[in-house]
Amino acid sequence: MYKVFEHLIKIFLKFCVCGGNVFVSFIGFEDKIPKKRFSEMQNERREQAQRTVLIHCPEKISEKKFLKYLSQHGTINNHFFYESFGLYAVVEFCQKESVGSLQNETHAPSKGMEAAIPFRSRFFNLKLKNQTSEWSYVQLSNQLPPSSRKLFEVLCDAQSIDDQLNTLLKEFQLTEENTKLRYLTCSLIEDIAAAYFPDCIVRPFGSSVNTFGKLGCDLDMFLDLSETRNLSTHKTSGNFLMEFQVKNVPSERIATQKILSVIGECLDNFSPGCVGVQKILNARCPLVRFSHQASGFQCDLTTNNRIALTSSELLYIYGALDSRVRALVFTVRCWARAHSLTSSIPGAWITNFSLTMMVIFFLQRRSPPILPTLDSLQTLADAEDKCIIEGNNCTFVRDLNRIKPSENTETLELLLKEFFEYFGNFAFNKNSINIRQGREQNKPDSSPLYIQNPFETSLNISKNVSQSQLQKFVDLAQESTWILQQEDLDGPSVSGNHPWGLVALLLPSGANRKSSGKKKSRKPTSERIKVLLESIKSNRTENFTNTNGKRKISTQA
Repeated sequence: MYKVFEHLIKIFLKFCVCGGNVFVSFIGFEDKIPKKRFSEMQNERREQAQRTVLIHCPEKISEKKFLKYLSQHGTINNHFFYESFGLYAVVEFCQKESVGSLQNETHAPSKGMEAAIPFRSRFFNLKLKNQTSEWSYVQLSNQLPPSSRKLFEVLCDAQSIDDQLNTLLKEFQLTEENTKLRYLTCSLIEDIAAAYFPDCIVRPFGSSVNTFGKLGCDLDMFLDLSETRNLSTHKTSGNFLMEFQVKNVPSERIATQKILSVIGECLDNFSPGCVGVQKILNARCPLVRFSHQASGFQCDLTTNNRIALTSSELLYIYGALDSRVRALVFTVRCWARAHSLTSSIPGAWITNFSLTMMVIFFLQRRSPPILPTLDSLQTLADAEDKCIIEGNNCTFVRDLNRIKPSENTETLELLLKEFFEYFGNFAFNKNSINIRQGREQNKPDSSPLYIQNPFETSLNISKNVSQSQLQKFVDLAQESTWILQQEDLDGPSVSGNHPWGLVALLLPSGANRKSSGKKKSRKPTSERIKVLLESIKSNRTENFTNTNGKRKISTQA
């Protein structure tokens, strides 16, 4: 009965959105709707993207006339404008047939002396026949994270440290518009790949879908050919068995390399907006890397990488189970980035994925636990959830509504403080981190930091981290614990003339904590912490107060 009611509500909401400018709000109703499975969310987003188009627009345009023109092809569900090497519009129709109608009335461009490669896509270019006074600038949807200055301003205006963590999450998390743009970009790449593999699906994975992605993060794509391979399911008719003629290659890896090589060539030569295409085929996981200029995303396309997609689903579940999880992960990542613990350049740094695993492990260790272990999620799984990938057990419950909510009521402020204290004193020299069992275990090798891959359990996801970088993390965690302890006494400034709480954690750490491969005489941690605090206090007025009495925030972090 409840499922029928839920279904009717969804139909009603869709009707209201597509049928006119009706705004419906059910206060508190969202919490009562069962949470969507990862697969349901992906399928709904993909279907949404298939009835969406991307249009390069003139700098000035009449939004009203623009929408009226497109409405000739069908009812528009919603739209938004954004900037990325020009002005673009993302327009979602209510019906997929509207896209075909628009394509049928679209002309090939006139290039004069140049030759255009004919390609029928859902990426259009709009030209104006004449300029009038009605053309104006349109309101743009933001696709970028906030500047350091803006972030520090909104954090200082918060009322508590809990409020600061939630504010940081709100400022950095992917917006609805940015998420739609990511799925649309995947859908446009799928149109290219479908020329060779008609039943393929290009799925986003990683930060774009696991609920831990921030504005500006890369777009990871997975070319899923499972539907194509499923066509080989044997259907017999009497004594006859019909099979497709196919090319055979020595290994799955070679097949992956050949597929990506061809797709890379197509993206480079035929796909509008794809630039800087690199075929990195000899990597452990072969990929095609490129920039999608129209969306502004840096993209990595892989295939035969189902474990990465499954990891995205697991993080999606953890992020949906408790609202504190994402706020804490975003904060720890922002803190690590402010102190150069992470980097976009490959090297000996801790990765965002490793930090996320550390937060999840920490929350599993609380009493009572805030997050369940992966093993406990596996015990809740049924036959439908069973998943074995390349011999690895990737089984866990997919239905979020079957997982019992945590009874833990600890505040974000306490959890942040306890996180730094826990890992500031963690025995990294002998213990490993394991979210499958949720408890410390002896390290199987001498890696400075050992975080077990949740599915490929023989792998260490933090094998790249050096001893010096790990020590830097530990030192920073200890100093952050001290700073938060001082905040218990200080709290927000009434006059607003100094950084507090999370802002104090994001300030530069001072030269004393620079890591070096050589052993140097170091001051005791407590003494270095006191020096740090004195440095922060001495710079508060200089960096955060201007002549108008308003906060003036340092952007060094």
